[in-house]
Amino acid sequence: MNSLVLGAFALLALYLGYKFYGGYIERKLIRPDDNYPTPAFTRNDGVDYSPARTPMLFGHHFSSIAGAGPIIGPLIGVTFFAWLVSSIWIIIGSIFIGAVHDYASLMLSVRNKGKSIAEIAGLSLGARARNIFSIFLWIALVLVVAAFGDATAQTLVKKPEIVIPTFGLVFLAIFFGNLVYKMKVPLLIGTLFSLAFLAFLVYLGEMFPIPVPETILGMSDLRFWFWILMIYALLASVIPVWVLLQPRDYISSWLLYLGLGIGFLGLIVAAPKIQAPALVTFNSPAQGPIWPMLFVLIACGAVSGFHCLVSGGTTSKQLARESLGKRIGYGSMILEAVLAIMVVMIASSALNWDPSAAKSEFGLQYLMKSTAAGGGGGPIVAFATGFGKIVGNLPGVSLVVGIYFGMLMLNAFVITTLDTATRLGRFILAEVGGSRIGILNRRWIASIITVAAAGLIASTGGIKTIWPVFGATNQLVAALALVVVSAYLIGVKKPGIFTVVPAIIMLVTTIAALCFKMIEFFGKGGSGNYVLGLISIVLIILSIYVALEAKDILFFIKGKRKPITDGHPAWTDK
Repeated sequence: MNSLVLGAFALLALYLGYKFYGGYIERKLIRPDDNYPTPAFTRNDGVDYSPARTPMLFGHHFSSIAGAGPIIGPLIGVTFFAWLVSSIWIIIGSIFIGAVHDYASLMLSVRNKGKSIAEIAGLSLGARARNIFSIFLWIALVLVVAAFGDATAQTLVKKPEIVIPTFGLVFLAIFFGNLVYKMKVPLLIGTLFSLAFLAFLVYLGEMFPIPVPETILGMSDLRFWFWILMIYALLASVIPVWVLLQPRDYISSWLLYLGLGIGFLGLIVAAPKIQAPALVTFNSPAQGPIWPMLFVLIACGAVSGFHCLVSGGTTSKQLARESLGKRIGYGSMILEAVLAIMVVMIASSALNWDPSAAKSEFGLQYLMKSTAAGGGGGPIVAFATGFGKIVGNLPGVSLVVGIYFGMLMLNAFVITTLDTATRLGRFILAEVGGSRIGILNRRWIASIITVAAAGLIASTGGIKTIWPVFGATNQLVAALALVVVSAYLIGVKKPGIFTVVPAIIMLVTTIAALCFKMIEFFGKGGSGNYVLGLISIVLIILSIYVALEAKDILFFIKGKRKPITDGHPAWTDK
């Protein structure tokens, strides 16, 4: 089958999902009201609460939620299971679960002074559930920082040419933010200047690559870059959002838009046929049974709990008008699904299908293996190679340039996820422990604790070891967030069916996945696997506790929910 058939069907389905189902959720549940001021104005502090221009906020939100997830997950899904079921899960999951989860989380936060989903859990389920959920969320954020930090460090080792543009983008973003916010330069002019300068940084990176020795300062090259990224995340998480977060994410989003555009254009020109089988196996020796494992391996791109943390952590504090919520919350999730579908098309058609994993320049299985395991470099390299092969069909674009751009594109928005996740970890530590342990209210202390914990997790193994736990944790956060949203909606007398059913599906699936991985970790033995196994046990216990707190919601018993009143006119039946 030609991959363009898959792409055309998927894009049409995602568009119709945004237009009709997203529109229905907006009218039925949210009912935005622009006469109701958002926290960006009512609590503007110039640091975390600050109204953002719509293109910049969309860029921040999209860049923050995307990260490496919608690339790594679909690659693993195609490699070990199938392109067909991976595509179906991405389409159905994003429209009916992921985008609803993101949009509802965003708007509930907006209508509650920018509070996190954990604080909203306190309103709808009680203080104990809030505290337990907060701990759960913080662990999830630590896993995000560990997994994405490791993924980014691998690209810096593998491709030293992207070091200059990766870190140069940080200083460019600070300059761009001052141009737009302080010097009042028109956004279009500032954007064109920034993109031109970014192209210059790319040129400098190609001319002056920055490799590091295999051992530096007593660390491996991978650990060295990991801790450099952690220092960056620490610094970026404590400065005002308008200085770096907003402008950097906005510029990064343009890289992603460009990557999506030329990626699909390359697929149209090349029109490759799908080489991978529609179904590989129902039970992968490496990953486990297709249910539940596929549905946690492909998290971002279908549904991701991390998104509710961004929605209620940074985006809700910058949303200028309620009517923009669907475009930013629901729309960003759909666009992420578009990226995931492009990755499925590249993995199944641009790269060669070879289960033997023999050394091959374009072999999917070979490229998916890490260099330590005798492979081509892992998922990041696999994506960049497939992307380069596809866009290499375009006039004036070579394979080398395509691979280079693929890695740069990925790094740009993975780094946005790193410091956003660190900032969110700081928020949650302050919310859950700040009243008892005053030192947690200090921005630097809370961020250092988050970064240090991520470093400890990363030391247990590489991204392929961490990813299944991260994926299951991510999906459990989504399930529990949907439980919280359902409780709140029922509390304001809105129908909970649109979030309760997805919550039950995700809760059962992800607890099953964590149980499977827990048994596997303890079976393998070793300190790193024991740490991940213990984390799995803790997450299972926490998730079951929160679910029991909301058992009446999960079983549609509405009578036990006391009404919630936040004063917003949209929650009335008028």
